[in-house]
Amino acid sequence: MLGTAFPAARLLLVEQPLPWGPEGLRSSRFDAATALAVEARARDEGIRVQAIRPPGRAHRVHRRWALVDTRDESRTLRWGTFDDDAELLELPLDGSAGEPDPGPLYLVCTHGKHDPCCALRGRPVTVALQALRPGRVWQASHLGGCRFAPTVLVLPLGLMYGRVPPSATPELVGATEADEVIGTLLRGRIGMPPAAQAAIAFAHQRLELPRARDVSLVSTTTLDSATVQVRVDSPRGQRDVTVTRERVDATGLTCASPGPSWFVAHQPVAIEPAPTL
Repeated sequence: MLGTAFPAARLLLVEQPLPWGPEGLRSSRFDAATALAVEARARDEGIRVQAIRPPGRAHRVHRRWALVDTRDESRTLRWGTFDDDAELLELPLDGSAGEPDPGPLYLVCTHGKHDPCCALRGRPVTVALQALRPGRVWQASHLGGCRFAPTVLVLPLGLMYGRVPPSATPELVGATEADEVIGTLLRGRIGMPPAAQAAIAFAHQRLELPRARDVSLVSTTTLDSATVQVRVDSPRGQRDVTVTRERVDATGLTCASPGPSWFVAHQPVAIEPAPTL
């Protein structure tokens, strides 16, 4: 699963409680033209738009939006409300609007119209998380990597987990609130290149540094078509992680696509102290 979190580090979450079609917000009962305009505006700022809805059948008078920045130097989560879809076209995207929320927030992909596996496997995890942290859990539209369902995205940390069984939710909540990473379930950190995601997960494990803040990205260097060197920083100094990438042919990766397909696997193979000047 390593290296499969999406590349956007910033998110706009838009509450849309009614059913979502295959394309999420733009194929829901949210005004389609407005949804396309909101997505285009966000995309220009490097922001990914996600439709969200609360667990169960809760319907509020005012829908909510959230702007999330998962970058280490500017990690924030801010909430606001809206009544009319078009209001989001005027929403400042610089992080100045809304009320701050320290988190954590748990998004679970339950987008069954995109891939049935997500709804089938994601909903039990939503129920389990909601029982532990009511009000901190939201169902989300397609988060990518349906073959790893159920997927949970922890915000504003930006940690994406895959194949999370309901039985693992107490461990997930405990680790999150301790600012720690669960390596066995980790897909990666959003907003980073795939090789960097894999390298950071490897460094957490090999250096025995469980806290998310203990490992950060310094640089990535492509050595050849199959090898990337990733430099990370940690309390134990900088390390160079060698990551190989390989195309893997596979069949039946998702419920929606049972036929032949392929993916790129990122495999960390070595870690060593970075050279000193």
